[in-house]
Amino acid sequence: MMRFPLWLLLAGCVLVAHADVPTSKVIYGLNEHVQLRELGVTVPAKLDTGAESASLSARHIRVFERDGVDMVEFDLALMKQDREALGISREQWDDIQLPLVGHVRIKRLAESLVEEERGYNRRPMVMLTVCMGRRAEQIEVNLTDRSDFSYPLLIGADALKRLGAVVDPSLVMTAGHPRCTLELDEEGDDMTEAAEAQ
Repeated sequence: MMRFPLWLLLAGCVLVAHADVPTSKVIYGLNEHVQLRELGVTVPAKLDTGAESASLSARHIRVFERDGVDMVEFDLALMKQDREALGISREQWDDIQLPLVGHVRIKRLAESLVEEERGYNRRPMVMLTVCMGRRAEQIEVNLTDRSDFSYPLLIGADALKRLGAVVDPSLVMTAGHPRCTLELDEEGDDMTEAAEAQ
């Protein structure tokens, strides 16, 4: 049997740090208030490390082309009382139009479907800037009707990594109201916070 020196074996093990992942971590609760910059709204979200992608509650979803650019139009799927409680105006929830960045295939839950409906569904995706606490990041968000769920926004593992988030399920709404500005440093933190601390 051929033996290799330990240093040679270890040389093949390289840790790769992703440039888009913040080096510092922030602890968030299971649920947080999240600002969606492009829509000008703040909604409650569920932070789910078991889900891969982010999902926003939407209905009347229509993909179309404008000036050679693929677009998607949708309404935020929120109950009237929820829109009023969150201070969301008709202009903010009705006939939203954003560039389409692609589609994602999401596996359907087998236990909630009859056999012929099992498999995958295809959802359109848009790019949104999400802000939790003082940290913001642009993420891909798929559109689907989440009216049957308690939270209109689900933030999955991909976005949580980009935000440098650590989720403590014993906590809720720990980050408070989103306080991001337009100027963020390379880790996604609000630059005004650092300036105020000096």
